[in-house]
Amino acid sequence: MVTFTMILQLCIVLGALWVGSRYGSLALGAISGIGLTILVFCFGLKPGTPPTDVIYIIIAAVTCAGIMQASGGMDWLIQIAEKLLRKHPDRITFLAPLCTFFLTVLVGTGHVVYTLMPIICDIALKKGIRPERPCGVASIASQVGITCSPIAAAVVAFVSISNANGFDITIPGVLMISIPACVCGLMVAAAASYHRGLDLDKDPKFQEKLKDPEQYKYIYGNSATTLDKEIPQSAKNAVFIFLGALCVIVFFAIFQQALPAYDTMRVIKGAEPLAITESISLSADQLVKANISVAGMTETFQKPLAMNLVIQIVMISAAALMIIFCKAAPKKAVAGPVWQSGMVAVVAIYGIAWLADTYFSNYLDEMKVMLTDIVAQYPWSIALVFFLVSVLINSQGAVVVAMLPLAYSLGISGPVLLGVFPSVYGYFFIPNYPSDIATVNFDRSGTTVIGKYLLNHSFMMPGLVCVFTSTIIAYLLSMVLY
Repeated sequence: MVTFTMILQLCIVLGALWVGSRYGSLALGAISGIGLTILVFCFGLKPGTPPTDVIYIIIAAVTCAGIMQASGGMDWLIQIAEKLLRKHPDRITFLAPLCTFFLTVLVGTGHVVYTLMPIICDIALKKGIRPERPCGVASIASQVGITCSPIAAAVVAFVSISNANGFDITIPGVLMISIPACVCGLMVAAAASYHRGLDLDKDPKFQEKLKDPEQYKYIYGNSATTLDKEIPQSAKNAVFIFLGALCVIVFFAIFQQALPAYDTMRVIKGAEPLAITESISLSADQLVKANISVAGMTETFQKPLAMNLVIQIVMISAAALMIIFCKAAPKKAVAGPVWQSGMVAVVAIYGIAWLADTYFSNYLDEMKVMLTDIVAQYPWSIALVFFLVSVLINSQGAVVVAMLPLAYSLGISGPVLLGVFPSVYGYFFIPNYPSDIATVNFDRSGTTVIGKYLLNHSFMMPGLVCVFTSTIIAYLLSMVLY
């Protein structure tokens, strides 16, 4: 039964997330700590478990990507994307989101687009295309790619939490669903954006700007490009090392029998507690945690190295190889936007997921009573929950870590949850995410905007179209394949 205290505590959770999103950056995780403090010390709730596995993966992946950026490898990837876009400028509304999407898939973070976005705007202006069209959907694509990256926290967390709840899925298995679904969603969003707004030569506001010589010079006087930058071979080698690391991770995800295996204990189903004295007994779970083997209660089996550890080992090793052989300066990596934004994500996930787990773990029975009938009849409705939580939490990884265990505890099947996986991206709804704000600033034409009423912004339509389409396609694919 829902109580006043339960509602009050939920308001504290939501309030902490809302206030944190207002301040942005590290504040989202730090202010979640205030909510956690109130729940634990004022209401006496038992603290949840911080998502350490996800955090370690983010640290390893971001360190590797940051080192690659410091070596100049990211400049080479951006340069390749720019060559493609400038070769086909009339198709930029479709090609720009594909470029930002696959950059995110490769690197595992959407913050790699800051160099490419001014180039997209420049190409659109020179072709006479309204920059809002490619820029809006390209910014959305840079975040959609997170659910399609083998090293992104959201994907790895989905796999590890699903395996722990009986859904035997691998990283390639997730990508088989998410990549085609999200690409289709992006192309539908691009098609919807193709004739969006007035053409520049018919836009009275834009034409009025051009009458001012200073504005004209600002809009057309600069040319953003990376094509004049010479890329050393060491930078290209860093990219090859990074791609090689991704291939190794995907290989082991597919062929887990090739991983080293170790003796691990598990509980024998139906085992009775071990009586120590008349008043003290130990359960099989307690014996496993203490690494004590007892015949009839525990058994030993061979367990392969966990994929979360594989990703960490491979990524850290790849970063070391780049430092040694590719002239990558660690100090430059730490100062770079990829590493810094990744560390901000670590703090955000740490605070948000811990706060959410504390609340939901203490009210799991009540949640089951409230939601079981709904999700039993309409299991896909959990997608709305994921989306709404994501609106408050600027991290897809945090949404997965915080909400997926609850979804499994409600009895929702793994294939259904895999099908609604794209719905964990909803933070475009309120345009306060760095990539969206940066895109508005990069568009010199002023057509990419945050509207007067906040929600009537340039990212709303492509975001809703993409997530809605991607989720439907992913759901259908998952139902067919699983």
